[in-house]
Amino acid sequence: MTTRIDDLLDIDQMLEPEELAIRQTVREFGEQRLRPHIAEWFEAGEVPVRELATEFGKLGLLGMHLTGYGCGESSATAYGVVCQELEAVDSGLRSMVSVQGSLAMFAIHRHGSEEQRQQWLPGMATGDTIGCFGLTEPDFGSNPSGMRTTARRDGSDWILNGSKMWITNGSEADVAIVWARAEEGILGFVVPGGTDGFTARKMTHKLSLRASNTSELSFDDVRLPEDARLPGARGLSGPLACLSEARFGIVFGSVGAARDCLQTAIDYVGTREVFDKPLAGYQITQVKIADMAVELGKAQLLALHLGRLKDAGRIRPEQVSFGKLNNVREALEIARQCRTLLGANGITLEYPVLRHANNLESVLTYEGTSEVHQMVIGEALTGVSAFR
Repeated sequence: MTTRIDDLLDIDQMLEPEELAIRQTVREFGEQRLRPHIAEWFEAGEVPVRELATEFGKLGLLGMHLTGYGCGESSATAYGVVCQELEAVDSGLRSMVSVQGSLAMFAIHRHGSEEQRQQWLPGMATGDTIGCFGLTEPDFGSNPSGMRTTARRDGSDWILNGSKMWITNGSEADVAIVWARAEEGILGFVVPGGTDGFTARKMTHKLSLRASNTSELSFDDVRLPEDARLPGARGLSGPLACLSEARFGIVFGSVGAARDCLQTAIDYVGTREVFDKPLAGYQITQVKIADMAVELGKAQLLALHLGRLKDAGRIRPEQVSFGKLNNVREALEIARQCRTLLGANGITLEYPVLRHANNLESVLTYEGTSEVHQMVIGEALTGVSAFR
């Protein structure tokens, strides 16, 4: 008799009925709707963003942890569980939901005016309106304070100039949340798609996150009215609060990718014969599986602990950094180790492990590199900043 990965530590006993129910719904959706197509989407570098967004919206996954405006008002842990199930299929699909809900929608929900919330959030919750989040620039990723995109006043309007890079959903977006440097400090703006001077170009030739729309945004004397500015955001704390929301989803999501790799490897070694017996029957195989299961279990427990802290309103940025650093790092190592168990079959799209590993290479560096999170934790423990 074998034990399911989820049962090894009785993780289900730690989840509330609502969390188990939404997990089952999304898991079934992933198996029936997403998994049959994901290898094709990854290989083609194309994903039906608008079609999937409306389906995610019908399931109530977009902005599900936000309150009002058609959002789900679910627990943070329930949102995390959803991220885990989506990333078990592919990191790009979790990223689509994360960018929509935890970056673009969260920015409007947290920093926007009531008029901005009423205008944009209901449509974004249903998936009829696609959003993106423009912070990273060609020369400034880990150091957003150095951004060169500028906003200057011109009468009662603002003029935006600059560019943003690696923007998920950018070329599909109906609205972009854009961060720019002004005399007043770092400000956020709601920029509708189609605004004069605003262009988005899809980025190609990626080896990772291929089942995700990634774009470069350009702003050439984009004129915006005063009511396009996010009134509640001033300084880097505005975009950084949004990043912390997105990182929280990654803490859970990366566990999903690792779980899918490990389950694939366990299934494979049970049927693959080497020297006249299943690969699963060799001690070194079982040592690898056991070690991976231990790291996966610890990552699951860490994610759930942080989910409960967030639901209690007590989570701190360094704790999110702790989770992102550990869980993505361990998920990537699990994906690589599982690839070795599959041998040459592990490099094909017939199996998900190398696709997950390629994706996790991006997840390791976006929303804060491992080095950034190490310094966040280091500063929390020593009281000394090492960023400059």
